[in-house]
Amino acid sequence: MKSGRVLSVFVMMCIAGGICAEEKEGTFVPFKYGDFNQWITRNIKESGIIGGDTKTLYEIGPQQHIDGNVAYTNKGGSPWATSNVYAKVSGITKTNNTVYREKRDKGYCAKMVTHIEKVKVLGVINIKVLAAGSIFLGDMKEPITGTKEGVEAANWGIPFTKKPKALRYDYRVQLSGQPDRIKLTGFSGKKTVSGKDMAMTVMYLQKRHEDAQGNITAKRVGTVVVTYDKTTAGWVNGATYKVLYGDIRKHADYKPSLMGLRSCDYARNSKGVSVPIKEVGWASANETPTHLILQFCSSHGGAYTGSPGNTLWIDNVGLVY
Repeated sequence: MKSGRVLSVFVMMCIAGGICAEEKEGTFVPFKYGDFNQWITRNIKESGIIGGDTKTLYEIGPQQHIDGNVAYTNKGGSPWATSNVYAKVSGITKTNNTVYREKRDKGYCAKMVTHIEKVKVLGVINIKVLAAGSIFLGDMKEPITGTKEGVEAANWGIPFTKKPKALRYDYRVQLSGQPDRIKLTGFSGKKTVSGKDMAMTVMYLQKRHEDAQGNITAKRVGTVVVTYDKTTAGWVNGATYKVLYGDIRKHADYKPSLMGLRSCDYARNSKGVSVPIKEVGWASANETPTHLILQFCSSHGGAYTGSPGNTLWIDNVGLVY
């Protein structure tokens, strides 16, 4: 077994993947399974060469249990995907688990954790990769079969044509306490990245267009970006964040690095091929969207970057109209 082969299997498993205003009035419409009281548990057995452990992965959907190394597809009409994934590359099975079901009151909530995923092969190879916990609207293609697919496996967003006033949910945050982040890709040693790691929420309303070649472009219709840079004393219930419509570049809270146009997300086109979603401009505020992207993540710095121990809990997610 070559170290490079194991590294490729391992690293691609770990690619993951604010404006605030209260809007207390209006009608709250929860997302399906957005109370996180129902979960699917999956038992996946990893390859013997990397330990042969059986790992439990958690998915958001109707209550059920799946035994065996089975590719997962969203169940029961669930719009939710997670960064918990199963890969099989060159016969090697590996998992990544950064999202958990956790008890809250009489039900459950979603818990996302940033950690260092480790693997050893025959006591010789010792690979470490930083992975953040994330839940998002969309789905993942499994099993992942190569490093490139670690990014392209995620299908970001769901069809959506409404124009909500705000995003609302309950949350709790526990930050690592470290003044800087680390970057740990498995291909090189640990690097220090300046700045404190933060938990993050992003929501984008997009008007997408697919051309004859299957390329997807989009204009940004609405934006919500929230970062959490402090540990909370407990749960914050009913946090409500106003959707900003149209071109927000002149808004007082606009941060280009966090809220600017993106081209790093992927979606499956009408041909079933995963392609980048290239945002090409800002739509006018009165445009009707075609898709909604929503993600909660325990770290904000992108793939392989964050602080181990950063934890974000989310519950009761919905939109205000």
